[in-house]
Amino acid sequence: MGACDESISVGERGGSQPHERGDGEMGRPEFVHLHLHTEYSLLDGANRIEPLARRAAELGMRAMAMTDHGVLFGVLPFYKAMRNHGVKPIIGCELYVAPGSRHVKSGGEKPYHLTVLAENYTGYKNLVKLVSAGYTEGFYYKPRVDLELLNTYREGLIVLSGCLAGEVAQKFLAGQPEEARRAIGRYREIFGPDHYFLELQDLGLPEQQGLNRFLLEQGLPVVATNDAHYLRPQDARTQDVLICIGTNKTIDDPNRMRMGTSELYVKSAEEMYWRFGHVPGALENSLAIAERCNVELPLGQIHLPHYALPPGYDAPGYLRKLCYERIGPRYGGRPPEGAMERLEHELNVIISMGFAGYFLIVWDFVEFARSRGIPVGPGRGSGASSLVAYVLGITDVDPLRYGLLFERFLNPERVDMPDFDIDFCYERRGEVIEYVHNKYGAECVAQVITFNTMAARAAVRDVGRALGMSYGEVDRVAKLLPWGQSLDAALEKTEELRTLYEEREEIRTLIDTARAVEGMPRNPSVHAAGVVITADPLVEHVPLYKMGDDSIVTQFDMDQLKEIGLLKMDFLGLRTLTVIDHAVKFVRQYQPDFDIERIPMDDPETYAMIARGETLGLFQIEAGWVADVLRQMKPTRFEDIIATISLCRPGPMEHIPDYIAGKQNPAGVKYLHPDLEPILSETYGVMVYQEQIIQIAHLLAGLSLGQADLLRRAIAKKKREDMEKYGRLFMEALEQRGYSHEVATALYDQMIRFANYGFNKCHATPYAKVAYQTAYLKRHHPVAFMAALMNSVMGQEAKLALYIEECRRLGIQVLPPDVNTSFARFVPDGRTIRFGLGAVKNIGWNAVDAIVAAREEGGPFTSLRDLCERVDLRPLNRRALESLIMAGAFDRVAPPGGRPARRSQMLEALDKILDDAQKLQRHRQAGQISLFDLGVAGPGTAGEEPLPDIPEFPPQRLLAMEKEVLGFYVSGHPLRQYQAALAAHGCLPVAALPEQRDGARVAVGGMVAGLKQVTTRSGANMAFLTLEDQTGQVEVVVFPRVLQACARVLREEQPLLVRGRLQVQEDEVKLLADEVSLLRDDEKPRRPEPPERIEVGAAQPRGLEPGPGRMSGDMGSDPHATVRGPGAAPEPAAARGKQAAPASARQPGPPPASEPAPGPARATAAEAARETPLGPQPQFVYLRVPARDENSPMMRRVEQVLRAHPGPTRVRIKMEPEGKWIEVHEHLRVTVTPSLVNALARIVGEQSVVVR
Repeated sequence: MGACDESISVGERGGSQPHERGDGEMGRPEFVHLHLHTEYSLLDGANRIEPLARRAAELGMRAMAMTDHGVLFGVLPFYKAMRNHGVKPIIGCELYVAPGSRHVKSGGEKPYHLTVLAENYTGYKNLVKLVSAGYTEGFYYKPRVDLELLNTYREGLIVLSGCLAGEVAQKFLAGQPEEARRAIGRYREIFGPDHYFLELQDLGLPEQQGLNRFLLEQGLPVVATNDAHYLRPQDARTQDVLICIGTNKTIDDPNRMRMGTSELYVKSAEEMYWRFGHVPGALENSLAIAERCNVELPLGQIHLPHYALPPGYDAPGYLRKLCYERIGPRYGGRPPEGAMERLEHELNVIISMGFAGYFLIVWDFVEFARSRGIPVGPGRGSGASSLVAYVLGITDVDPLRYGLLFERFLNPERVDMPDFDIDFCYERRGEVIEYVHNKYGAECVAQVITFNTMAARAAVRDVGRALGMSYGEVDRVAKLLPWGQSLDAALEKTEELRTLYEEREEIRTLIDTARAVEGMPRNPSVHAAGVVITADPLVEHVPLYKMGDDSIVTQFDMDQLKEIGLLKMDFLGLRTLTVIDHAVKFVRQYQPDFDIERIPMDDPETYAMIARGETLGLFQIEAGWVADVLRQMKPTRFEDIIATISLCRPGPMEHIPDYIAGKQNPAGVKYLHPDLEPILSETYGVMVYQEQIIQIAHLLAGLSLGQADLLRRAIAKKKREDMEKYGRLFMEALEQRGYSHEVATALYDQMIRFANYGFNKCHATPYAKVAYQTAYLKRHHPVAFMAALMNSVMGQEAKLALYIEECRRLGIQVLPPDVNTSFARFVPDGRTIRFGLGAVKNIGWNAVDAIVAAREEGGPFTSLRDLCERVDLRPLNRRALESLIMAGAFDRVAPPGGRPARRSQMLEALDKILDDAQKLQRHRQAGQISLFDLGVAGPGTAGEEPLPDIPEFPPQRLLAMEKEVLGFYVSGHPLRQYQAALAAHGCLPVAALPEQRDGARVAVGGMVAGLKQVTTRSGANMAFLTLEDQTGQVEVVVFPRVLQACARVLREEQPLLVRGRLQVQEDEVKLLADEVSLLRDDEKPRRPEPPERIEVGAAQPRGLEPGPGRMSGDMGSDPHATVRGPGAAPEPAAARGKQAAPASARQPGPPPASEPAPGPARATAAEAARETPLGPQPQFVYLRVPARDENSPMMRRVEQVLRAHPGPTRVRIKMEPEGKWIEVHEHLRVTVTPSLVNALARIVGEQSVVVR
């Protein structure tokens, strides 16, 4: 590859004679860049389009080309920006050409580069097809075309031979000049002699000088280019960093890809003349080619797909027929007054604007969804304003009943494409998209691309990695950036960030480089909902792109598709629709005729529940601060829910008190003029909805609804010219109708202020309906609703834990997982909910299906062995079985009249049972079913080999197991005894904290799950603690002043009450503590307070958290780990919760592998085996294990022994020969007994077990 993609270096310069104009005078040279990469050569090109266009104008360029690598992502932004700055845009692409056929996708031969420019609109369309085929037909590491495709789509294209990675250059540089000449001949034959130019580049590369001489010797037309990747010479560093980001390398990596030159910038004509002025035609041909390239993109047109109509109908006639047939049944027989007039008005507008087919297309796929039982939302956005849409069933809120205005959706005075956004059940949305694919043809339907850009935080993290900075340093800077703000804004507003920037050079380099790439597109992805449909193949209009999963998307994003007139619709997946659908199906198991669409919308019990703020799990009104608003508002009608959804957003929040005051005292509401009352009385005098602006302009000023909507848009967009135009029209109309100038001015000023927060009622109303439906289900069918709700968040531990706590509050028992009664999902069971096995970690859906299938075929399981022998073990591995045991899913499994096994017994015997069962299943598959040969009893018989007779784990350990494999506690919780105290203090669940406002004052109670104390730059001590309740964990920051007052109660597993201020940014939540105290139950602590003050600087003991199936972690990666190597400082006594011992009495760290442990503190395995467990337990058990794999059979046996001897003694293990001492998790601490030591000695050897 050449300058476009690979390492190059500096070469010599050409002549520098001045340019002589045709009239004989010496004049300014001219040149056009025909080979240039924008930011859409992702993570390679660094030319931002708008600055590039400005620079082109500054340099006096008459034209400029874009030739991004294999894509046309940036065509429209480039086209419009260049034209806005008076520069002709030339659309091109640097194609990848396969060495042979594009269909051959093997071998390591790289494709060649070829610079291709569109000469006219035909050429542009052919370029679109070539670029698309590169992805849809030829993709192999790169989107490749071949000579066959080039020949097919050659018309209207001008081709340059390419950079050093071009075929001509590669053949020549490989010592094959004749092959290079043949390649030139092939391209000239395909494109024609006057459409093929040899490309000269002088970027300081040694290879280029010989290549240029060879090209000039051919006596063919040449043209100079500069392969511009960035704007100015100083931007070379930025582009180098982009390459490192794209290739996942650091800037100092000697083996990384490098450009090797800083010459790839947008040079002036003078600079290009200095290099190529001596070469006849090199610069002149750039101008000649630019003159020939004239592409006018047809923007503003509309290209609708064709709806297949019944015989004898056109689209307007069929639409009208459907509406008149359906309006009666839609309203239960007789439409309300004014409905027919409104329907006819809408139909006339729709038909006159040419959108009848559009409505039919949307109606068709919505009708398909409803006919298949796929839940469809009641509407979203301005589409809910259309009566036609309501009559057809596209939307499900009556625009007449709720005062929704059609002009908000489709304005005959503003020709815009209508835009229906349709919500579907998120589990079945794909079925609707598949239907559209099949109906209109895969070549006419595609999803829409979107670009992930490097926002401030992402830019800092990407650049930090590229610069080779430490993760901690970069993470610190990234977390100082406020969510949603630019780096410039963050530097201005965040003092700590600004200080770091000013005082530390490496941070300044990091931030400056991040600023240079901030906002650039990083990688393409699929728009969450957008689907485009065309009448003819998509490639006639838009280039296509293949995603990593082989799905095909457009190369233009949704805004660009709208500009070229393609029909884009949003097929959105809404989780809540799935929740409602599942809940309704649960309800119909005991109430078969239940219909969610027929529930009363004025149910007092539902509104009473909402007014109490019991909104957890309810759509759009779940957040804690919204619940606070509802408690104050005390909604009593559906319109209050609409207003809540509209007001509870950052802009209009300040008007919530006015609405609440008006609702509580309607007689006290004041209006600027009495004529406003009919419009604003619904919202108690507060302007809430955009529709109210339209109504004011229409009813008071007499503007048409279309003009009124244009006024609304002008105010909302704050375009001065439009605001002056329509504002003057509005005020003059008011005064002409008898309103005073003062009233007109005051009203317009109020409307201007409204623009900062106004919400469209047509969006809020459908969503309020969904919110009300969830509330009704929660109030009247809570078990069904909560089961459906929990199914929707499986895999989201915090949410699941929060909803399980809500079930407990509602008096609904969530039964633990059980292999004999549970299914994959949560299911109602009377007044209880059975836990879904799919929510257990390490259990795949196939494993659950296998368990359920075996249970349905052979009845309930009677033991762990019975399950292992009956269930297909291919999807059910040891790790999954272990997780099921730890989750308590076997706690109620027993033979008739027998008792369930203990978890400790099952974990101890699991390997043996699993081995036997696998042998049995292999013999069954081979037709050898002799159980006696296998040495095991038959399934579920009394002859099963007895499990080891060992005690059950302590209750705290059983709970910890549940936490490990479920993410939360089910059968109990360490905080359960403090529930009354938590409620008395008004504590919020941790999982509810992200829903609170930034800066909110809250109280939280929980157990200390982690503690880290640090020293500030001023020498003061502060602490970071992890507080955990039943629903999740939150980081608590304890500043020095607070720490001084509470240090004595800070210890792990301590129940605490924390009051403080929330810091909510993006998905991060921290609690800045104002007060920390011991959490007490019934005003008395359940645990005695610690008798001494904790040492603030002490490290806290914390074992390494094992992953599923793991018993230890890597010490080197855990800053909290407590293992200390030879010679390490002794562990602080305070960290163990004991009085500090004299230095001479403290024990050293674990013995090194090459030395025995100190004599007095050491006992060999044999000696320890003769000891009894009476008296104080040893502090540590040290094991040296000759294994490198912690999942090896030996390690599993060690783990089983440790699990069978639970207790207080900590265990440290070293994997020989080069491993570190690592401490196992606290769940695997042991009681030292002769049986423990003997069992370990049998596994690892007597001399490898040391007790201290």
